[in-house]
Amino acid sequence: MAVCARLCGVGQSRRCRRRQRQNQQDQASDSDMDEEEEERIVGQRQSDVGGGPESGGAGSAGPGDAGEYGCGHVHTGGSVDRTGTGPPHPQSLSDLPPELLVEIFSLLPGTALPNAALVCKKFRQILNTETIWKRRCMEEFGMKEDLRKMEVGGVSSRDLYVKRVNPRVKSGRFMKLLPDYEHMDYKDVYTHLLHPYRHILGIWQPDIGPYGGLLNVVVDGLFIIGWMYLPPHDPRVEDPMRRRPLFRIHMWESQKATVECMYGHKGPHKGDIQTVKKDEFSTKCNQTDHHRMPGGRQEEFRTWLEEEWGRTLEEIFHEHMQELILMKFIYTSQYDNCLTYRRIYLPPAMPSALLQPGLFKGTYGSHGLEIVMLSFHEASARATKLTGDPNVPAGQLTLDVDLSRPVVLPDLEQQRNIEELSRLVLGVHEEVQRELEQQAKGTSAAVRDTTEGACGGASGADGVKADHGACSESCQPGPSSSSNPPEAQPFVLPLGVMARNEVYPRTCRKCFYGTGLIAGHGFTSPERTPGLFVLFDEDRFGFIWLELKSFSLYSRLTDHLAHAHAPNMERFEAMLRNMQSWTS
Repeated sequence: MAVCARLCGVGQSRRCRRRQRQNQQDQASDSDMDEEEEERIVGQRQSDVGGGPESGGAGSAGPGDAGEYGCGHVHTGGSVDRTGTGPPHPQSLSDLPPELLVEIFSLLPGTALPNAALVCKKFRQILNTETIWKRRCMEEFGMKEDLRKMEVGGVSSRDLYVKRVNPRVKSGRFMKLLPDYEHMDYKDVYTHLLHPYRHILGIWQPDIGPYGGLLNVVVDGLFIIGWMYLPPHDPRVEDPMRRRPLFRIHMWESQKATVECMYGHKGPHKGDIQTVKKDEFSTKCNQTDHHRMPGGRQEEFRTWLEEEWGRTLEEIFHEHMQELILMKFIYTSQYDNCLTYRRIYLPPAMPSALLQPGLFKGTYGSHGLEIVMLSFHEASARATKLTGDPNVPAGQLTLDVDLSRPVVLPDLEQQRNIEELSRLVLGVHEEVQRELEQQAKGTSAAVRDTTEGACGGASGADGVKADHGACSESCQPGPSSSSNPPEAQPFVLPLGVMARNEVYPRTCRKCFYGTGLIAGHGFTSPERTPGLFVLFDEDRFGFIWLELKSFSLYSRLTDHLAHAHAPNMERFEAMLRNMQSWTS
């Protein structure tokens, strides 16, 4: 009632209360107001406003308009210009022309519009205008201007639907299988689809044991689709990512959102989505028979292998790789009916970062290609696995690079010698270990003697800074470093170092000391082993694993990921800690 008093310009009189009760009774019938009638009303008001001098300033809302819309106060004097030299001044919000109210309501968040519609009949009718809800859908959820166009990455939702059902389906059958788009409006889409499921938009990591994954939930026309991102086929690390739909949410004529599972080869079928807790949700398939194939598990395995690796089992000669592939198929098949997802964020950009943080595809030997997240934390760069393997699972810190310790490469002839490269990197590694031991001794001394320990610790820290201060300044480029990249220097892999991709850059910008995480099967006996981080350009870097005598090449994932940026660095670092706890 207080809202009505403020907006309508009247007090809590009996007449206002009676009008409000009448409006609530008429709400059901008024909500279905014909769209052409709305346009006629708005057009009439616009013509009144734009009538020019001959109209005598009839563009402002008058008593007849207030009575027509069932809200507002009939003004008989007061602020009306009695001299006849100008239009009357509006006494309340409801006295404004409908076209101006449409513009005002378009600026409000969609969650506030239902409350505004309860104020009066006029507001309720105006809030049925498509322009208002269209703007809310576009600004809040990035929906395209025409909701009938549902293109995403060159694949439309209609084409997707047809391909998943039957590639030979004809257009007549196609139209019967899809919602009645012509009778959809933006208000229904916002109210029944976008707003209820807004909390699942963004990027997520599925809980599939050590393998993890990357799910991107996006608005695609009248659909919300969950795309599982898959790396390119090994070893083509610079190829674009592959995508597979796992579920979709859309509207039918009943104005109710429907959840469908997209897994399997028989087309969309019934599914369900449940919010487990904040930043976590789960999907469930209600018709798992759609996941099965006529040829049984053997046909399912051959199809999965073709999609996952782009080859047949006979084409994979390495026996250990065959075992890893079969193990992954058996493990991941257990999750085809129910999956839990946890929200993840893209790393925030840092002004002094060596390159833009983000997601990269990397080669991991027999495990194939995996997805990592590169982020920067003061004087270090860290790569965290989003997809993993039985040795080092998803969520673990695969690379930890010390940006305060650059490594100057020798000439090409010496770069080919693995012994020379190992000498350089291991020399830095031993220096790091000595400093860690000194810090540990300084901490112990501080416990024994607080005063002396504090002084000794300060001098020790000063000594470390004296040794590496100039190095630290040179290896942490400022904001101008991106505009003036360092001069490229020749680079070649040492002889005996295995690389999954023989085509790698032959020049690099900088190299740094770092460590990589290795472990036995089942993440047993994990340890960090020294290696060399090689920055090639803005979109590629590599890492030489000295102990394994292998090389990993990483290439940036260039797909646009909406609703994925971390609110701040604190939230991002908390997410990284949680990711490690999920798999540890």
